[in-house]
Amino acid sequence: MIYLVRLEPVSHLLDDPPMVSVCVPARNEERGIRACLESLLKQDYPQFEVIVVNDHSTDRTGELINGLKDPRLIALEGEPLPDGWLGKPFALYQAFQKAKGDLLLFTDADPVFEPHALSTAVFTMRERELDALTLMPKAEFGSFWERAVQPVIFGFIGSLTRFRKVNSPDHKSAMGFGAFLMFKRFAYESIGGHEAGKADVLEDVLIAKRLKKAGFKLLVADAKRLFSIRMYYGFREIWTGWRKNMFLAMRRSVPRALYYVSMVLAFVLTPYLILAWNVAVGTGILWLGLSLFGVIMVFAASIKTCDELEMHRINACLFPIGAVVMAAIMINSMIQILVFSRAEWRGRVYSMK
Repeated sequence: MIYLVRLEPVSHLLDDPPMVSVCVPARNEERGIRACLESLLKQDYPQFEVIVVNDHSTDRTGELINGLKDPRLIALEGEPLPDGWLGKPFALYQAFQKAKGDLLLFTDADPVFEPHALSTAVFTMRERELDALTLMPKAEFGSFWERAVQPVIFGFIGSLTRFRKVNSPDHKSAMGFGAFLMFKRFAYESIGGHEAGKADVLEDVLIAKRLKKAGFKLLVADAKRLFSIRMYYGFREIWTGWRKNMFLAMRRSVPRALYYVSMVLAFVLTPYLILAWNVAVGTGILWLGLSLFGVIMVFAASIKTCDELEMHRINACLFPIGAVVMAAIMINSMIQILVFSRAEWRGRVYSMK
């Protein structure tokens, strides 16, 4: 994360500001949809519309959307999901069909945006002459399990991504954050939009890769001061949320998945186990000192992760537990994809054959 450009809020007034269409998919999002939409409608940017697609929600999502009255808000009822599509890409595709903007922002239904988020993003697009911009939000953590597991998984994702290279036009490494993907309309249409990733659970990363491959200029940036998101609430959501895509992030490779899980466990958990064994067995001061040094190094790295995520440092003590849970989620994800050929999310079951 430390290699990413960090965006700071700007208040520059742009000459001839382009129209921005914000596209929001919403399926069973009653917990966060109102706060998300209200934060979008409070933007200080002068030219934008918000298009939200209620994707056959079975909770109060539709009611909450319709309760907001603003001429800039366009509420759509989602069409039936066609064969070959996943829910989120299809919802965003429908929103795009109604979009009028020269700039397109695709987001989720749970981020909360600061009033200057759109202005800062559009200013960055213009100032840096970008074709696309994807932003990493500030992560919010609530429960014990969120504080234990989420930082370990975020660190794991970071280990898979060459953050030094993602913003280099000469390197194939790419990253996309589904909570904030902004495009010039021409660039989005040129790579086939969400239709090109209609059956991909990791459609945000796929789109980022297609952009770079097509020669468009993409910036990946840290925007913790622009918006925040609490991805999952509690253990069950963490498990089901990551299970659907963790093994897919390994390109469905069992050796690759096992290798990375082993590395995470070896780095985060093993030093503590070795120290405990040395204390219990009494192997001598030398081995005890070496094992203690290993624990100190791991704990220092965990503290650094806490600092990056703006968490209290005491949460570093929870990371060994998080590593075990992450490994279990990876194994479960492998079984779901390889044995049952399925992924589940928001009440839908998708074939992963």
